[in-house]
Amino acid sequence: MNYFSDLTWHDWIKDIIDVGIVSFIIYKIILLVRGTRAVQLLKGIFILVAVWALSTWFNLYTLKWLMNQMFTFGIVSVLIIFQPELRRVLEQLGRGKLFARSYSLDRDVVNEQIDEVIKAVRFMAERKIGALIVFERSTGLSELIESGIRMESKITSELLINIFTPNTPLHDGAVIIRSNQIMAAGCYLPLSENPFISKELGTRHRAAIGVSEVTDAVSVTVSEETGQVSLSLGGMIVRDINEESLISKLFEELTPKTNGFTKERVTVSSLWKRKGGSDG
Repeated sequence: MNYFSDLTWHDWIKDIIDVGIVSFIIYKIILLVRGTRAVQLLKGIFILVAVWALSTWFNLYTLKWLMNQMFTFGIVSVLIIFQPELRRVLEQLGRGKLFARSYSLDRDVVNEQIDEVIKAVRFMAERKIGALIVFERSTGLSELIESGIRMESKITSELLINIFTPNTPLHDGAVIIRSNQIMAAGCYLPLSENPFISKELGTRHRAAIGVSEVTDAVSVTVSEETGQVSLSLGGMIVRDINEESLISKLFEELTPKTNGFTKERVTVSSLWKRKGGSDG
């Protein structure tokens, strides 16, 4: 209490500015790693800290000794584990993007975005042109974007069709969409290791499922063998989804949730049952 009573108004202003700046920096850093694999690693670290606190509280000497040994090398381990995220923070700081404003999409922009993607998917499905389009959501896909060719282009059906046209430089790999931009093409995605996936599914579909297992991204796949369109979300895939259901689900998943906005909910599980998801 003496500390607060001795503070002058200059000290109050200085402390408020100090806390505000630190809070803003922490907030921006959290946005950079939000939803990425780094978040799962942070959860693991918090669990270890909780275990250490409990071992200290209850005087569990063996467990406490083990946790102390782990924390001895903790700083080095953190630097190694979070090397990609730390590098990205430093890169964005150097480019002046760390303090850039983040914009959210409104419904009209989402409608336009989905419309362009659907036109491209329809064209490619009719001609059996293989394609894989990934929509980033709360889980950051910066690591995957860096594996491809950076574009940061406006979303148009013509551009998507040109990207996936066979024998062109970017037709292999995935296109990743962030907000209202095509961020990169030719991106490499993690393949699913689910043993229950149908053997009929190739690398493109396994990549679509794989990225949906480790992130909350939504993926749309066009098969080059059959021309069928598939939707991947939450580690599941809906094969041969019709256009109406695809539009409905994309709109549901990509539209910002606002109070007072209601719509019919089409869940992945219901589409799965409708399409017979037992084949992967």
